[in-house]
Amino acid sequence: MSLPTAYGHLAAADPVLRRLVGGVGRPDPFTWQERGYPVTSNFAAMALHIIGQQISTAAALTIFGRISASMGGEVTPAGLLALPEDRLRACGLSRAKASYLHDLARRQAQGTIDLEDMAGVDDATALADLTAVRGVSLWSAQMFLVHQLKRPDILPAGDIGIRRAIERAWQFDAVPGVEETRRRAFPWSPYRTYAAALLWASLSTPLPLAERPGGRARRTLGTAQ
Repeated sequence: MSLPTAYGHLAAADPVLRRLVGGVGRPDPFTWQERGYPVTSNFAAMALHIIGQQISTAAALTIFGRISASMGGEVTPAGLLALPEDRLRACGLSRAKASYLHDLARRQAQGTIDLEDMAGVDDATALADLTAVRGVSLWSAQMFLVHQLKRPDILPAGDIGIRRAIERAWQFDAVPGVEETRRRAFPWSPYRTYAAALLWASLSTPLPLAERPGGRARRTLGTAQ
């Protein structure tokens, strides 16, 4: 999918996104693996997503590196199943996350889920399969669909960064809720992944003077664009 096509659609569908494209540019949402993350398979990537839930990226990468080193440099289902929980905890995992990784490894080994061959699985089914794994949050499943499967129409509406970016760009008086975020994103389909990338990128872009607090009246949630 080309960036001009996706961002052309978003700019035509929403005047606020059109303004953001003009100020932020057209970020590529599918560059996660190109930033040096040490994953060799979709399975390893999903393991890293689980490890990274509710901790910093730096901490997640450190723990992932320890686990990888303990099984010879590659995180695999067989390798994880061979590591007892106390070994995983010694790498820095909580007891809960150790059990989550074992559940993921069992499902992959038994064929309940096949993370390496999901190209023909639709988004809704893929999300359902992933969140059936113990401890896999909807956010982690959505990140897997974006970063590993490169799906173009995923909006993590529960992500606080996305919601804060909407509050900021639309000059709302409060951070929108998850359902409000989903409702606002309907016109952005089928390129909501690109909209998410744009919104995240906008958080590190200074607001124009006219749009800074005090520059104009802020809108109440639910009002028109």
